[in-house]
This record gives sequence, structure tokens and C-alpha cells, in this order.
Amino acid sequence: MLLVPANPLRPRRPDEHFAPEAEAARAAGLDVGLVDHDALARGEEVERAVASVKGGGTAVYRGWMLRGERYAAFADALAGRGVTLRTTGEQYRRAHELPGWYPALAEVTPRSAWTTGTDRADFDRVRAELGAGPAVLRDYTKSMKHHWHEAAYIPDISDGVAAWRVASRFLRLREDDFVGGFVLRRFERFTTAEVRTWWVDGVCVLVGPHPDTPDEAPAREVDLAAVVPLVSGLGLPFVTVDLALRADGVWRVIELGDGQVSDRPAVIEPGTMIAALSAGNP
Repeated sequence: MLLVPANPLRPRRPDEHFAPEAEAARAAGLDVGLVDHDALARGEEVERAVASVKGGGTAVYRGWMLRGERYAAFADALAGRGVTLRTTGEQYRRAHELPGWYPALAEVTPRSAWTTGTDRADFDRVRAELGAGPAVLRDYTKSMKHHWHEAAYIPDISDGVAAWRVASRFLRLREDDFVGGFVLRRFERFTTAEVRTWWVDGVCVLVGPHPDTPDEAPAREVDLAAVVPLVSGLGLPFVTVDLALRADGVWRVIELGDGQVSDRPAVIEPGTMIAALSAGNP
């Protein structure tokens, strides 16, 4: 079964953003269920949010992001209706939040350190741990890269005043969406746009552009040799891995995310996505 958010204005129809995947799933012979994403995101009336989901079996969600605790409640509510999400609450959190996946991929991604919460002293501890030099700031789930100079890039993390100014701006922009703590990542210079790869049960099933740069395909084939055993070792059922080519010619992991809430670039046909999910190959 494929689960997608309902259209807020027409709750018996899929959200327009996910309607093509819902249509492709039905064409492939899969059941499609609708859920109230807004209710799930608020953590309110979770049982009502999944009330229209019928039947038992295994399901995959394709929808908007949910906080880890909201996803776990979503999974529990579905279990009460005899539906098991292919990705458990614990697996979702490991994929969705950087501290969950970073230790396994540390050798192929920029060096990172993080706080638990927003305390200035903890932030300064993390700065000291990374040392001097440029860094990129984010929280456990998201950066503010579209506010690069004011809320993402820190030219030198040894400058505590300037670094905290960026962190404070980041916190104001994220507001209630802030998750977990501050994450500082060593800045690395990349020469390509990001590539989004899709993995089912540890196997890469699709390679395409990042949704932010759908028209920028890599000039050379992505080398996944160093990444395959690490992603496979995570034991996660459905994830995306975003990579870019570093200035020295090495492919580096920018982000790992839960595939259920990772956006699909328009150049990847919805039917291709559904085939990859249901059969484990494109």
C-alpha cells in the first residue's frame, strides 16, 4: 500500500504534489490510502488522521516531512488498523536525523559535531571540537542553505561571536521547526550540483538530480563504491543519499534522508519511482 497526504481542500483526493505517484501506484495494482498530514504534524487526533486507511498489510508513506515523534505516533496508529509501515519509527529517526546516520557514514561525509538543544555553552563546545576554519550550520534534519551567508555558512568557527550570530539567525528562521540541536559540519568545496540517489533495502535503485537543481545532471557517473557497504550496513528499508563531487575529485555524501519524505525531481517519472519501491529495481 502507498500512503500519501490528502488534499487539505478535497480530503478524498491526494495532495496535488503526490497525486502523480498515487496514480502510478494504482496503475501498478497497489492500494492507495490517504492521511491527514496536518493532523499528523500537529500530533493531534492521530487516529482520525489515518481513519480512511483500510485493510492490513505493509505500507510505504510518500509525503511531507514529519518529526520523529510524530512519525512514531503515525506508525502506532496504523498498526492499530492492521497496517505496518515498512519503515519503523526507530528507522525513520535514524535516517531523518543526522546523528542517526552520521557515525556509519563519517568517512564519506564532512566531519560533523552537534549539540543537544540550543545552549550557547554546548554550541561553543562543538566549535572547539571541530577547531578553526569554515563550517556549515544546520539542525538535525535541515539546513537553511537558501539563507547561506546569514544562517548557514560560518567563515571561521573559531570566531565565537560571529558563529553565534549565524546560529541565532538560524534559530529564528527555523522557529518551531527546529529539530534536536545545532550541527556544525566542516565546509568542503564541491564542483558539481548535488545528485540524489534512492536506495531500497541497501541497494541503489535510482540515480537522478537533486530536486533543487533538476536540470543539472552530473558530467560524470557517480562513484558509489565507497558508499554502498556503508548504506547497506545501516539496514534501512528506504532512504535517499545526496552526493556531490569535491574539488579533489572524490564523491562525498551531503545528506542521507528517509526516502518517504524525500522529494522526487520531476525528471524521474512517478511510475519509475513506484516500480523501484515495489520491485526493488527501476
